[in-house]
Amino acid sequence: MIRLRTVIVLAALLCAAPFLELPAFAAAAAADGNAKALPPIPLSLDEVLAWVDRSHPLLKGAGTEKVVARGRMLKALGAFEPTLVNDSEIERFISSSDPSRSVQTAGFNDTFLDFRDPSGFKGMAGYRRVIGNAKIPDLAFDGNREQILVGASMPLLRGLMVNPENAELQRSGLADPRADVQVAQTRQDLFLAGASQYWDWIAAWKFADIHKRALKVAEDRYKQVEGRAKAGAVAPLDVVEANQEVQRRREAFIAATRLVEQEQYKFSMFLWERDTPIVPGGERVADFPRVTSLPSAETVLADKINAKAARPEIRAISIEAQLNNIDLELAKNNLLPSLDAEATPSRTPEKFVLGLGYKFGLELRIPFMQRRSKGEVLEAQGKADRLVLVQLFRQQQVAVDVDNSLSAMERAKERIAAAQQSLQMARTLEEGERFRFSLGATSVLFVNLRERNTVDSEAQWIRAQSDYQKALAMYQWAIGAWAKAPASVVPVSYQPQRTFDNK
Repeated sequence: MIRLRTVIVLAALLCAAPFLELPAFAAAAAADGNAKALPPIPLSLDEVLAWVDRSHPLLKGAGTEKVVARGRMLKALGAFEPTLVNDSEIERFISSSDPSRSVQTAGFNDTFLDFRDPSGFKGMAGYRRVIGNAKIPDLAFDGNREQILVGASMPLLRGLMVNPENAELQRSGLADPRADVQVAQTRQDLFLAGASQYWDWIAAWKFADIHKRALKVAEDRYKQVEGRAKAGAVAPLDVVEANQEVQRRREAFIAATRLVEQEQYKFSMFLWERDTPIVPGGERVADFPRVTSLPSAETVLADKINAKAARPEIRAISIEAQLNNIDLELAKNNLLPSLDAEATPSRTPEKFVLGLGYKFGLELRIPFMQRRSKGEVLEAQGKADRLVLVQLFRQQQVAVDVDNSLSAMERAKERIAAAQQSLQMARTLEEGERFRFSLGATSVLFVNLRERNTVDSEAQWIRAQSDYQKALAMYQWAIGAWAKAPASVVPVSYQPQRTFDNK
């Protein structure tokens, strides 16, 4: 028994050992996590575009065009929905068959379904209940007290398959594709503007970083020169020169800070969260990606061909042409004579009571001048010719946009290479001038000039990189890449990022 209790106690201790050590382990892990916090994830362009897709008000507003398109379709279909009609007609009249010419009261109660078709066909079907004394010549039942109602009318020339109601139904069918084009156009423009503003935002932070580092160097030199002046190693004017450079660079840094704030506010208009613009912090500023090779001639040619079909401007013209073709067909149909066939029951009580059942008719109308219809045909034909020319212009504009973006990419790439070499030489001259200053072979003025040249060269290098990335975005816009459906998930790659607060 003692041996069994010992085994049970040991097993309990072994099971409880991990739980006894868990609080200490958790405290150590928490302390380690506080000591080594992970750097923030840089804000990528893909994340920005996904943010625009998800929550931008203008894109949401463009999406309401789909609701308007569905409403227009339902409105057009309403012209062809069947209608249930219940009609009671009673009249008092003097019967001519009665010698005493006594007054009689008679009529009917009709219940029927009235419907029409986009082809122009109209029909009705139901039954009639007699009120009073009446004669039913056709389709009577229930002891001549009720009658079957069947009727139809059909246009044989004008209005057959082409009529205003059917034309409106066809136009409403194009409302949904038209809404898609409007959404695509809004998405394209927002993505281009968002990408351009994203790179301006990054460039502004890079400029501020340059001026902050330059200011720190000037402040350190001022302290150094001031100390040397107190020791009598340099002239007091060098202290004034160093202090003036500090103030000059401080003013430049303040202006760069204002540029950062301005670009942040503009950039926040593309980043919405809960219907409020979000201002991203400087800790999420990313580095410029590496410069890639330009697309091949075969790729550019394929992109141009696809862009002439994918760009919203081209698709919008195609839809406008289809809408105009509907108007043109309707105008041409109105030039035809009107020939209508009708077979319907009598719907007036005096005729029905006298024994008139169904009536059959064929009506022909031939207009002579046709000025209105001819004017509508001429107007639609002129608009069709204009749309052909506009489409040709838009297609050439697409090709020019692609070539223009390629030119911008190529020249920005060349500028990056030239600016990078200029920056390297400027830094070499700066280091050499500092070395000469340490030997007393030059003055503070020349050191300041070399450093300003380095700042300008680095700013040109950053500006060239920003222009290259904006040219890449322009190329994506020109080929219509952003007019497609948005991606459901955008991966974000994690990498440590150095902010300009780190020296």
